[in-house]
Amino acid sequence: MKIKIFVVLLVITFSIKVKAQDPVFTQFLLVPETLNPGFTGSASSWNAGIIHRRQWPEGNRRIDTEFGFANNLVTDNLGLGITVLNQRETFTNYNYFQFNGAASYRIDLNYNWRLRLGLEGGFGRKDFNFTNLLLEDQININDGSISGSSIDPGFLRYNNKINFVDFSFGVLVDEENAWFGATLKHLARPDISFLENGNIPLDLFLSVHGGYYFALDNSPTMLFPADTDLFISFNYMRQAQFNRLDIGASVEMNMFSFGVIAATNPEGRSYNSHLLTSLNPFLSMRAGEFKFGYSYDVNTSKFGHSQGIHELTLTWQSKYTCRDCDNYRMKLKDIRW
Repeated sequence: MKIKIFVVLLVITFSIKVKAQDPVFTQFLLVPETLNPGFTGSASSWNAGIIHRRQWPEGNRRIDTEFGFANNLVTDNLGLGITVLNQRETFTNYNYFQFNGAASYRIDLNYNWRLRLGLEGGFGRKDFNFTNLLLEDQININDGSISGSSIDPGFLRYNNKINFVDFSFGVLVDEENAWFGATLKHLARPDISFLENGNIPLDLFLSVHGGYYFALDNSPTMLFPADTDLFISFNYMRQAQFNRLDIGASVEMNMFSFGVIAATNPEGRSYNSHLLTSLNPFLSMRAGEFKFGYSYDVNTSKFGHSQGIHELTLTWQSKYTCRDCDNYRMKLKDIRW
C-alpha cells in the first residue's frame, strides 16, 4: 500500500510542478492583453474579446483554456479593464481560475512615441480535486466495492483548493508602426502548494515582445491592395527553467489577415530538445466591429500523435470616437471603415 501511495503522490507532485507554468496563447497578436497590461485602453475605445484554446483534443489528454477581457480609455491617459483566465484538464480534473483588474497610464514621448505603464492584479484559485483519487484503503478486496474517503495521513494533508492574490507589471512603448514591451508576472510570488504547511512560490513569468509594420501597398509592382502591411512580431517567454520564443509574420489587409508563427525552444535543456517545436498558421477576418480568428498548432517535435492545438478568438471594438487619442497600429487597422 505504501508503494502505491508513493506512486500516486509522485504523480501528483509532478503534475503540480507542470501546472506552475502559465498558459500560453498562439494568437497574442489579436489579443495583446494576454501579454501585457500596458495594452489596457490602448484602443482608445471600448474593446473586449475572448480566446478559447483546446490542446490535444483527443480523449483524456485534452486541456481547455479561455481568456476574456474588456477595457476602455477612461481619460486621455488612463485605461481601465478586467481580465478572466480559466484552464481545466480532463485527465487530472485540475482547474485554474484567475480574475484580475487592469490599469494603464500613457505618457507621451518625443517623435510620436508613447510610454504605457500597466498594472494588473486580482484573485486566483487552483483546484486539483483530490477527492476523485482512489487509494487502496478505499477498496474492499472481498467484493470489490468502494468505501468512503481514504484515511491515509499523506492524502489528508492535501487541500483541494488554493486561493491566492497575484500582481503583474508591464511596460510598453509604441508608435504608429511599432510596439515593444516587457511584462513580469507573479510579483507577489503566491504559495501554490497543495500541502497545508507547504511553501511553493509561483515562479516569475517574464515576457519580452514586440512588433513592426512594413507597408506593402506602396510597392512599385502594385501586387497588394491598399492598406496592406507585413507585420513581423516576436514574443520571448521564460518561467523557471522553461523558455520559448515565438516569431511570427503576417499579411494584414483591410478585412483579412493571415500568417504563421513559429514556436521555438532557443535554450535546449536536454540532448533531445527541439529548436522548432511547432508551426502555427492563423487566419482572421473582420466583420463590422467584430474580428474572428483561428489558428492551428502543427507539432514539429517527436511528441507523438496529439491532434494539434486549436485556438479560436472573437474580439469586439466599438467605433473609434476619441479625436485626441492615438491608437497603436494593430488596433488602428481594426477600426478602418
